Amino acid sequence: MNNTISQVENTELEQPKSVEISGSKAVLEALLHENVDTVFGYPGGAIMPIYDALYDYSEKLKHILVRHEQGAIHAAQGFARTSGKTGVVFATSGPGATNLVTGLADAMIDSNPIVCITGQVFASLLGTDAFQETDVINITTPVTKWNYQVTDATEIPEAIAKAFHIASTGRPGPVLIDITKNAQMQLFEYSGYKECNHIRSYRPEPEIRREYIEKAAELINQAKKPFVLFGQGVILGKAEEELKAFIEKVNIPAAATVMGLSALPTHHKLHVGMLGMHGNYAPNVMTNECDVLIAVGMRFDDRVTGRLDKYAKQAKIIHLDIDPAEIDKNVKTTVPVWGNCKKTLPMLTALLNENNHSEWLGKFRELEKEEIKEVIQEELNPTTEILTMGEVIKVLNDLTNGEAIIATDVGQHQMVTCRYAKFNNSKSSVTSGGLGTMGFGLPAAIGAWYGAPEKTVVAIIGDGGFQMTLQELGTIMQFGAKVKIMILNNEFLGMVRQWQQLFNERRYSFVNITSPDFVAVAKAYYIDGQRISERENLKSALETMLNYDGAYLLEVMVGKENNVFPMVTQGSSVSEIRLK
Repeated sequence: MNNTISQVENTELEQPKSVEISGSKAVLEALLHENVDTVFGYPGGAIMPIYDALYDYSEKLKHILVRHEQGAIHAAQGFARTSGKTGVVFATSGPGATNLVTGLADAMIDSNPIVCITGQVFASLLGTDAFQETDVINITTPVTKWNYQVTDATEIPEAIAKAFHIASTGRPGPVLIDITKNAQMQLFEYSGYKECNHIRSYRPEPEIRREYIEKAAELINQAKKPFVLFGQGVILGKAEEELKAFIEKVNIPAAATVMGLSALPTHHKLHVGMLGMHGNYAPNVMTNECDVLIAVGMRFDDRVTGRLDKYAKQAKIIHLDIDPAEIDKNVKTTVPVWGNCKKTLPMLTALLNENNHSEWLGKFRELEKEEIKEVIQEELNPTTEILTMGEVIKVLNDLTNGEAIIATDVGQHQMVTCRYAKFNNSKSSVTSGGLGTMGFGLPAAIGAWYGAPEKTVVAIIGDGGFQMTLQELGTIMQFGAKVKIMILNNEFLGMVRQWQQLFNERRYSFVNITSPDFVAVAKAYYIDGQRISERENLKSALETMLNYDGAYLLEVMVGKENNVFPMVTQGSSVSEIRLK
């Protein structure tokens, strides 16, 4: 009895005592408890108290000062994509917060876990059009998974705990916490930080229904021509091995969405390429030939489906997804399988009969040979003197052996990279998929390097997109991120030019873009580099870039009017994909 009393007394003594701290310090304590070690941000008046508190936390929290708030959130996206952790951003009120909106929209549609903490004017000034005041909550509501405004410091620990829980669970996404300046400065009794593991109104994962797993297994066991489409949900669910076990048991051909690249090694015997508008010929055509189509962690984006009224009408559709809102949204599902594919794939695999669809897989390989003959051979081994983007990626593959992390911007170079880059490891492809944000590549590569500094990180960027966020060279200069920057310069806004060539009779309306001397610009930021235009210099230039101890910029002049094929044109079905 006495022992029991003693234990209770000891427990009471060990309970944390409350201490008086500021709201700003509470923010930083919350980040430490969430195991945050890197923050991307830009200070300003309304968030100054948090930055003042950060001065005393510099040994615990690494803050990367970007050159624009858009750079901060794209860097946080790159960090999240390669580290598997939640990216964190600081920004001030007004223009600081609104400069995050593009990145929030990008993170929302691409399911990137981000927590943005913005400063706000004093609570007493809200709604008065005070200096640098904007209604950031209403502005960001459509592009965040959750947002919340804090006006009292006592709310800060719970709000940030909820933010991390919501951002990182279920289908991940960006969250924004807007904290008024008075709340940042306010002192309050702080009794410790409690992580959030449950919110009554929030169910991150739907209930898995075994009867649907059984129906799906029955369809797959009966299938003669099954086909798997996999997306980023496999990576977010950490289900790479489960996907591999699933397709290998039944010998099912599998194709990746742009966001699903790297979930399955490129060289895997059942990997048949990339889906979509500029994807590979075989997976697009065979989508309309299969009898059972199994979608895993993807959302049937319009760039994947083409004309919906002509998409896989012959097939039974099985859709595995953690987000019930995606099921039946675009493509009618025969069997919905709700849940995290980390859990649902093994349940499904256990019910499958081992099979060998070698004849069906052979049809993919036949179409692959046709694409190699009509498109790939000339792209990777051109017979003209002009360098192609594809051959640059081929040499990069040869030198990195598929081990590099590759971040791309948006445009022709992005599609060529996604088509030809080799990925041996998961979380090694970083690109803007759903929003297609030009300017994404450079800051995302910086964040990707901080997320995986032991890896070689190569940013592949077009001459147009690079000029949207090239100021982030200053971030590299100041903090030393060892990013390899490769600009594929065709002196055009290439993707728009391709469409104008094919569909607007070569009426090139404002797509020819003049660029500065990129190598000179880089050197102004104390970043070494070179420019090449000859094939004989390509390999040695890439070797120099990859072996350089630090950041390096390589500008490669490529064909001005080269196009990316195959291509599914707007209004066409995936089986009408053009090779030329």
